[in-house]
Amino acid sequence: MVAAIPDDMFTPDVIADPYNYYGRLRDEDPVHWNETYALWVVTRHDDVTRLTRHHELFSSAVFKNDPKPAYPAIDESDLGLYEYVRHYQGDQFIQHDRPEHLDMRRIVHGYFTPKSMEAWRPFVVDAVSELLDAAEKKGRMDVMRDLATPLPVLVIAQMMGVPREDRPYVRQLAEKLLYIGRGEHNRMPVLTDGMKGMLEYVSPLVDERIVRPGDDFISVLASGEKKGVFTRHQVLVNTSLLLLAGHETTINLICNGTLAFIQHPDQWALLKKDSAGAAKWATEECLRYDAPVKSIQRLASQDVEMRDKVMRKNDRIRWFISSANRDPNVFADPDRFDITRQPNPHVAFGNGVHHCLGATLARVEGQEVFKALAARFPALQVDTQELQYQPSITFRSLKSLPVTWQ
Repeated sequence: MVAAIPDDMFTPDVIADPYNYYGRLRDEDPVHWNETYALWVVTRHDDVTRLTRHHELFSSAVFKNDPKPAYPAIDESDLGLYEYVRHYQGDQFIQHDRPEHLDMRRIVHGYFTPKSMEAWRPFVVDAVSELLDAAEKKGRMDVMRDLATPLPVLVIAQMMGVPREDRPYVRQLAEKLLYIGRGEHNRMPVLTDGMKGMLEYVSPLVDERIVRPGDDFISVLASGEKKGVFTRHQVLVNTSLLLLAGHETTINLICNGTLAFIQHPDQWALLKKDSAGAAKWATEECLRYDAPVKSIQRLASQDVEMRDKVMRKNDRIRWFISSANRDPNVFADPDRFDITRQPNPHVAFGNGVHHCLGATLARVEGQEVFKALAARFPALQVDTQELQYQPSITFRSLKSLPVTWQ
């Protein structure tokens, strides 16, 4: 008799190792109704790909159109804060469906072309070098605190035109915004504090860019307000979207990828042998093997049949990138970390019309970090007996990653 798979996705063992848990679902019940949280859990690569490509069947307007309560449950006293979160998140362009999503995406798309993002590589190289210089003087570092967290903030702050002296504060706001995918029952006060702080900080910057536009991201969003595509609130919350999305995904790529290399010395040796030549595909394998984002949520726009199950209109659906990226029907020896893996059709950045705009920039940052680590610290090793992850269903986030190289 096959033991039933428990539905609590926030237990310590599932947070620490999502691959065993979601791998069981992928093998035994790939389109699974989770009774505890009242949502469909989709875990196979071909099903996830179908979900991402059929935007007309699966709505992104989750916060706007989902009347069901937050999960996991929050304190009853925080229900008003949850409504604030729903309004805030619901105005982000990734929370809209076509045609509104297309109009909004067009405003920002030109800023995020692969060519435009590639132009940031020299800035990234200099920022990585500066951060590693500081770490090298200390003789040890926490990859999370000293490299992975400050790097994307440096880049995003530059994109936003944030003054250097304000960047520590922007980083504090980003850390509060990360509570959006966490499981703590009292997460709402921290999250809303970050959201309100972000609006207060960005508002005068937008006022300035409306009058005197520059070549920064806030000016791009402000142009959307002038064209009538964005409201002022949408300009503000989409600025914070850049901060959150560009911050968390890159942090996790760097930390998870560095850990994967340390745990697989044969692959670390391959990277060190030719870091410039191997960095591209090595970064893709880091994205596949331990993806920065674990899962994405949608709502069924209509009744949809999948693997003899019927998802009813307005049902919650959450697809798991972590599981899809290790589907043995797509990837040979999927639990093996192999930086020579080609092709590598992972879904770490989604697919279809909602494919991540910042994918190229995240790749650039990952490539330059891994190249620099291989060149500077060939004897890199983890300096802790226990690794802990944030209790998030959305992100695959280490709390810290202390390392030495002596």
